[in-house]
Amino acid sequence: MRPSDPLGKANPNAPAELSRFAFLIGNWRCVAKARLPSGKWKSFTASWLGRYILDGYAIADEYRMADSSGELIVLGMNFRVYDATRKMWNIKWLHALSGAWVDLGPESLGGVRFEGRSILYSFREPMAGHALTRATYTSVSRTCFTWKGEQSDDGQDWTDFMVLEARRTK
Repeated sequence: MRPSDPLGKANPNAPAELSRFAFLIGNWRCVAKARLPSGKWKSFTASWLGRYILDGYAIADEYRMADSSGELIVLGMNFRVYDATRKMWNIKWLHALSGAWVDLGPESLGGVRFEGRSILYSFREPMAGHALTRATYTSVSRTCFTWKGEQSDDGQDWTDFMVLEARRTK
């Protein structure tokens, strides 16, 4: 990545599938609404910063969320790359506050799916109080997207636990 291009560029030799997550490239301001154990929703401020890394063969996107006092409660980075040989996504989340790595969208849970303009994947989240998380990106445009987190203990019944609205900043 050259200093003149802090967000990087896709490598023309990278798999075309990498463009599926290119909407994340850039700076985003977010409002995350999380469901509390009481069932009420609480809002948090968050930011998301996506860039091409590794000479444009991968996407790294950093997510940070703070509570009302400004203290970080979520800080981590996703690493996204497409394996053209195996025709599958490799997406890893590094939870910086705990040092834990999480495999997002493993093939054993259905992999990463593209349904119309939505992107879905499930994963086992060791830090959460539930067995499985399903992430869904919807309403993707040049200026905004929605991320929805659902939880499940059995992979059959899902309940929303977070909805995040992201707006592009300059």
